[in-house]
Amino acid sequence: MHYNPPRRVAIIGGRRIPFCRANTSYTHQSNQAMMTATLQALVDAYRLGGERLGDVALGAVMKHSRDWNLARECVLGTTLAPETPAFDLQRACGTSLEAAILIGNKIALGQIDAGIAGGTDTISDVPIVYPDEYREILLASARGKSFGGRAKPWLGLRPSMFRPVAPGVTEPRTKLSMGQSTEITAKQWGITRADQDQLAMESHHKAAKAWAEGFYKDLVAPFSGATADNNVRADTSLEKLGKLRPVFDRGPHGTMTAGNSTPLTDGAASVLLASEDWAKARGLPVQAYLRYGKVAAVDFVKKEGLLLAPAYAVSAMLADAGLGLQDFDYYEIHEAFAAQTLATLKAWESAEFCRDRLGRNQPLGSVDRSKMNVKGGSIAIGHPFAATGARIVASLAKLLEQKGSGRGLISICTAGGMGVTAIVER
Repeated sequence: MHYNPPRRVAIIGGRRIPFCRANTSYTHQSNQAMMTATLQALVDAYRLGGERLGDVALGAVMKHSRDWNLARECVLGTTLAPETPAFDLQRACGTSLEAAILIGNKIALGQIDAGIAGGTDTISDVPIVYPDEYREILLASARGKSFGGRAKPWLGLRPSMFRPVAPGVTEPRTKLSMGQSTEITAKQWGITRADQDQLAMESHHKAAKAWAEGFYKDLVAPFSGATADNNVRADTSLEKLGKLRPVFDRGPHGTMTAGNSTPLTDGAASVLLASEDWAKARGLPVQAYLRYGKVAAVDFVKKEGLLLAPAYAVSAMLADAGLGLQDFDYYEIHEAFAAQTLATLKAWESAEFCRDRLGRNQPLGSVDRSKMNVKGGSIAIGHPFAATGARIVASLAKLLEQKGSGRGLISICTAGGMGVTAIVER
């Protein structure tokens, strides 16, 4: 280990490729192809060709076994110096925000001077495997010492063994999907269908406006024929959203639809972090600074909603920073589902929740919704699981640079009942 007096962690900027609905523009693209293209766009934007960076942290949630060294392979596919190290990590939907925090910590402690954090995910190229019984036959045959020993396991082959198994989408502990779990949370917190549709509509309208105004022009690099996020619906309305049927609870009390939930999405995102001296030596302006990060987990099996961990992480992070929930100019609250976002906001407003669960004497209070996800959120832009954190860090840093000063809060929920949060300042 190597420790120096902590340094400020500068966010230089980020790049991503368009986020596209699964099985559309990136049907035949892999995680490695998407992430490599994203990294190269970042390298080109900040003249990093030939540079040896301190470290690169990348991850993916939906990952083939061939991608066991994904981050390093992606780096080697760019014009970064091949001596640039890289490592894989995964914290579900918080992967690339966690990567930014880890790279930031290395910079703050003087272990490295610059690094990249990012993430990629594809639903169009998910790993398809076969039942364990078939895999056991293959392995048993491979262990055979003779022709007979290799052939004998195949006598147990059955047609049912050729039925492919897609990656699981349920929590192993509860056997519920993320949507089913959030529908329970919506009922517990009294989150209405109307409020969910309202948030979804606003997400689309804000994202569409941001694209029309050119906000994303220098943040998004074209890839595989795509030039913009293809899930954004400028013309969506409460009427259109209201016609969609609930998908996680199909009964009369279901509230969550495909319209007020994030779509299955392919994409990749990255962000460049550095010390101030490193940036200054290369003539790279600093957009903002990564100041605090916090993770939390909840007992979603017995006590708490699956996606409510950010409510806890934000509370603890605010205590670290000596800040209140209202001390921010921007709020980037990941919209896994409109119901999850609204439940988190409601939890912070609840005197009972803040007292009994967060150990606070008074509620954290309300968030000014006009400052939340001002350039659109995940419902509109899309959510390639591991890429969302880097997308948010880059967009928030640009917002703060444009404003000239200020502070932004990031809150991301993840599978497994965890939350990853951060504070960005300028």
